[in-house]
Amino acid sequence: MLTDVNLGSGISGWELARQIREITPGFPVIYMTSASAPDWKSQSVDGSVLIEKPFTPAQLAAAVSQLLDTGLSPG
Repeated sequence: MLTDVNLGSGISGWELARQIREITPGFPVIYMTSASAPDWKSQSVDGSVLIEKPFTPAQLAAAVSQLLDTGLSPG
């Protein structure tokens, strides 16, 4: 899952990832943010990756590759 941390009013990307992980432990999560990077260590789910906006396609590809290398997968 690729999610922005700030999704507007309502649920945050942090909470969205926690809810998905309750249903499917180990589900791969990449957060993207421009302002909330300092909160990543305390708010994120284990094994997630954070990329800061603006990012390049190569940075996104590297984040996906990093998740694949950790062996995290749905199910």
